[in-house]
Amino acid sequence: MTSALFAAHALLPEGWARDVLVEWDEAGTIVAVRAGAAAAAARAPRAGGPLLPGMPNLHSHAFQRAFAGLTEHAGGKEQDSFWTWRTLMYRFASRLGPEQLEAIAAWLYTEMLLAGYTSVCEFHYLHHDLDGHPYAEPAEMSLALLRAARCAGIGFTLLPVLYQCGDFDAAPPGPGQRRFLHGTESMLRLLETLAPACAAQNAVLGLAPHSLRAVPPPALRDAVAGLAVLQPDAPIHIHIAEQQREVQACLAWSGQRPVAWLLDHMPVDARWCLVHATHMDEQEYARTAATGAVAGLCPSTEANLGDGLFDYPRWRAHGGHWGIGSDSHVCVSAAEELMLLEYGQRLRLQARNVGATTRHPNVATAMTLAAVAGGAQASGRRAAGLAPGQRADFVVLDERHVALQGLDAPSMLAAHVFASPRHSAIESVWVDGRKVVAQGRHARQEPARDGFLAVRRQLIDDCEP
Repeated sequence: MTSALFAAHALLPEGWARDVLVEWDEAGTIVAVRAGAAAAAARAPRAGGPLLPGMPNLHSHAFQRAFAGLTEHAGGKEQDSFWTWRTLMYRFASRLGPEQLEAIAAWLYTEMLLAGYTSVCEFHYLHHDLDGHPYAEPAEMSLALLRAARCAGIGFTLLPVLYQCGDFDAAPPGPGQRRFLHGTESMLRLLETLAPACAAQNAVLGLAPHSLRAVPPPALRDAVAGLAVLQPDAPIHIHIAEQQREVQACLAWSGQRPVAWLLDHMPVDARWCLVHATHMDEQEYARTAATGAVAGLCPSTEANLGDGLFDYPRWRAHGGHWGIGSDSHVCVSAAEELMLLEYGQRLRLQARNVGATTRHPNVATAMTLAAVAGGAQASGRRAAGLAPGQRADFVVLDERHVALQGLDAPSMLAAHVFASPRHSAIESVWVDGRKVVAQGRHARQEPARDGFLAVRRQLIDDCEP
């Protein structure tokens, strides 16, 4: 038994095509994509606009959605920075339980689907109870996230975070980090525990060593080796070179920049996603791109936290793979992350259409295809576009939307990214061949929203002095 959808215009991995029929099986895998199939249109539902591949979100801290917008005020004499923001984040994280996390994530994942993301990589480090002790069920918080993903209907990659230190040179963790901590063996046991639960809902399980400052070299080496025994092709994500202060601290600790140290000491390859990687030198750009690893770019969060700007043209010149993530969720919009990535480069270079390529001069087309391919690689899901063997994850733009109406398909995508309210131009979203957003609405939108609002109100009350 197969299902099908016909689109007058579809963005395939090689570019735009007309009169495209996409067919998928009961497992949600695309079995055929045929261009020039107008004769077959009568027997298949018709998309209400251009058909796009679903966008993977390669970096998420779900709980942070509940305090997005609550840190936008000066904190005192010290210049606000990533590090002052982190102190506020720790305070908020110290109050969350499993039910609250599930409610926040269920709404966030619903928002993501409404905004054109069809899968998410959850970089999950809030493991233990409020006192830092393991729950009776050590996987309690991870299971809450899996339930939220299943409820929303989003594709899911769970990345439990290994976190052991407060800074480089095995500095002891602070009180705000006590909920994050895992020994290497206990982390590997957690992965073993989670494997059946992930498999049961077709989720991918990987590992996220938090950062070089949070995981000492022996633990990093042992955890990656242990993961290879459990699942050799599992994705590995790590925060790296996000802040200049981090780079300087790594130089003081090791004599090397963070990315250079990682490349010299770990088996970095296409399984790895280097999240942010904002501050690299020329050699690091070239060497990292050569490994096949993905650069995980989170433009809205990187801007919000004052991280700096990734050198996108340099990375692309070396053939580097990349994808986008919403990270702290100050913005939940696949289109807006692409817009911010492009606009950041325009401001840095004082140039326009930086993301265009010779093959795809339309910036939105070029960036969408690259971000889908890199995001799929980082997620470990077969979600690299509208092609046989890939997941049936796709988005339909609303050709009747005022920002899109009357335009050709590439211009509709460009208008969606650069000239629309982003969300409202999305007509429907499909994940694993199931329609989860129809006419711009999710079936569980209202209860998910109400649950989130109740939890956020409670957390704000708890955080007040």
